[in-house]
Amino acid sequence: MVLSVIDVVLPCLDEAEALPWVLSRMPDGYRPIVADNGSSDASVEVALDLGATVVPASPRGFGAAAHAGLMAATSEVVCFLDADGSLDPRELPRVTEPVRQGDAELVLGRRRPSSPRAWPAHARLGNAVVAWRLRRTAGVPVRDLGPMRAGRREDLLGLGLVDRRFGYPLEMVLRAARAGWRVREVDVTYTPRVAGRSKVTGTLRGTVRTVTDMSRVLGR
Repeated sequence: MVLSVIDVVLPCLDEAEALPWVLSRMPDGYRPIVADNGSSDASVEVALDLGATVVPASPRGFGAAAHAGLMAATSEVVCFLDADGSLDPRELPRVTEPVRQGDAELVLGRRRPSSPRAWPAHARLGNAVVAWRLRRTAGVPVRDLGPMRAGRREDLLGLGLVDRRFGYPLEMVLRAARAGWRVREVDVTYTPRVAGRSKVTGTLRGTVRTVTDMSRVLGR
């Protein structure tokens, strides 16, 4: 039974091709908020045509888009999801239910790739290194800094997140751990994106940039 609406923050940069698939698979009771980070394609028009709320996000950066969506959300529980179709919105209840039931304050979707194409070796290695450093320095028992995640809106805003680049997801986990939150992982399916190439995992340069941003957060 759906007890209340849950806002889904979708950081977005040029995802017009993927958005129809993503938005069509939103479970009942989940309300998409597309945080557009300056798309040059038809992402905004597609999202609006399909009934999503669209909010502008600046400056350019993943964290800026994610935080703009969080600020625009109004539901008690908020979740985050990539807009590229690599994660299935139908699995969102896996990350939201532990939060709604009071079993955790932050839940991350641990990506389980459906094929080698879903998660290139360089990206998986970069993620593993950051997760290892997080376990070692903060004692957080996570294996993946996955983009599908959920928490309570007021609590997330209370963390005072400041990173507006690719360090945002790591900063969220790090500050949550320091605040004494219960951080949990649940398995979610990770597939090749619906269209185009990932700005993070799609290239070695993107992975290096992401790891650099996250290392900067860990070094603060």
